[in-house]
Amino acid sequence: MMGFDDLFLKGLDTLGGQGRLRSCRSWHGAGPGLLRADDGAVLVDFSSNDYLGLRTHPLLAQRAQDWAREEGSGSGASRLVTGTSPQVARLERRVADLKGMQAARLFSSGWQANASIVPALARLSMQETGAPAIVIVDRLIHASLYHGCAAAGLRPRRFRHNDMDHLRTLLEQAEGSGLRIILTESVFSMDGDRADLASLHDLARRHHAFLCVDEAHATGVLGESGKGLVAGRADLVIGTFSKALGSMGAFVAASDPVCRWLENAASGFVFSTAPSPLVLGAVDAALDLLPAMEEARRHTASLADAFRKDMLRAGLDVGPSSTQIVPVLIGGEAETLAVARRVEQAGFLAVAIRPPTVPPGSCRLRVVLHAHHTHAQVNGLAAAVADACRGLG
Repeated sequence: MMGFDDLFLKGLDTLGGQGRLRSCRSWHGAGPGLLRADDGAVLVDFSSNDYLGLRTHPLLAQRAQDWAREEGSGSGASRLVTGTSPQVARLERRVADLKGMQAARLFSSGWQANASIVPALARLSMQETGAPAIVIVDRLIHASLYHGCAAAGLRPRRFRHNDMDHLRTLLEQAEGSGLRIILTESVFSMDGDRADLASLHDLARRHHAFLCVDEAHATGVLGESGKGLVAGRADLVIGTFSKALGSMGAFVAASDPVCRWLENAASGFVFSTAPSPLVLGAVDAALDLLPAMEEARRHTASLADAFRKDMLRAGLDVGPSSTQIVPVLIGGEAETLAVARRVEQAGFLAVAIRPPTVPPGSCRLRVVLHAHHTHAQVNGLAAAVADACRGLG
């Protein structure tokens, strides 16, 4: 053993005692929406974010090969070092058009983009106003945005989730000449509910605040033609390609000056190797497919509605969900793990979500509906969850 292993083993034991120890499991693809364990058991996947089932679409694989054949398997360096290919420039224009913005910039992951944006905006505030930025956030924003605040040396002011009156109060109390920044998501990843974007936009305009919205869980699957929910009501939109678009990587869409500033000040863009042509080729193909996938989006929404109704009939709490993400709130770590195990034994993967991802006492199954799920599969899952929860008594 290495010199510090005892300390790390104690840390792991502590997590285990809290019911919060995690490990990566071995899964093999077994067809659209299916996973095969090492023992041969096949489960229906109700946990991944492959909302439209594009991860296994043949056009994405073919376009990835085409781009790699032309540009290589990797980008080689940051784009500020090796430049931007015409293909990538065209893809950024496509992303900007999707979000109704002037420009876009691509990042290697959503975490990287979120963690880079806040420090870049904070730098602008100090450079041009001489005062620190004032960051006001929905308390349920993603950990990557909180990480960005910490990296910027800023302590965010948190408003109660989706509470516009509380946000208004914080904006009215904000003093100083620094850039005012509001951070939120359009769809919240653990509760599956939506932000009040109309009110957010109105408050941002009234108080001269820069509104940033993370559209990771809306892009592709919600809104007109899968364009998401912002619809021009934000100054900056973040999104990922790793969920409904079936690939990986991320983007920021905004005005041209904002994107040019990020190109110079966002550390994840400046200092990181640019996304691989392989993954960007797949993104390009997914954007081709999106406009014709309205039926897939309607089907996904209908499955989520049906599952919510089944859970409510069973007396279970699905929180404020109104999207393809449906939490089934259980409570404690041990109970939630037990339910997840029983559901898995019935043939369905619905992972238990525990602290620190969610607050203590709010552990849940995070059920995610996909376009390739059938009503029979969703009915089977609902019955398995209800049976498992009854077994807790």
